[in-house]
Amino acid sequence: MATKKIFPSKSSASLTPWLGIAFIIILIDQLTKITITRTFQLGEEKVITSFFNLVLAYNKGAAFSFLHDAGGWQRHFFTAIGLAAAAYIIYLLKKHGGQRMFSWALTLVLGGALGNVIDRVVYGHVVDFLDFHWEGLGHFPAFNVADAAICVGAALFILDELRRVNK
Repeated sequence: MATKKIFPSKSSASLTPWLGIAFIIILIDQLTKITITRTFQLGEEKVITSFFNLVLAYNKGAAFSFLHDAGGWQRHFFTAIGLAAAAYIIYLLKKHGGQRMFSWALTLVLGGALGNVIDRVVYGHVVDFLDFHWEGLGHFPAFNVADAAICVGAALFILDELRRVNK
């Protein structure tokens, strides 16, 4: 009688849970953006705390508005990069799905990248609304849930690599 593997090996872990988490990130990202765009006017700001505001901002470029005024080609360029990155990340998740921290990092970046790709395709720009600031230091560029997921994913990549090097 053949026995089934109850616990998959590290290299054969299922892709499904990781894609499910990425979908949840995309869903939260898009729901927050829809809420902000329906309740705020472009540039409108609501003070929440002494260091945090909600604000509706549009970013036609990449992180920190890089290339925001490049004439429009950047929308297609960053959409293509996001889709290519998503395809490669799915390949990596399929191959390394059992490596938990690495897969969490990939999944967060995947959800964030696709959240921003959706904005570029639907709106022609990325919707940003989280505005942190410190007295005397000014405002950090506005960002969104997708951007936060990408940053946390990048931090997990670094942590995972540091952990791997120290072994």
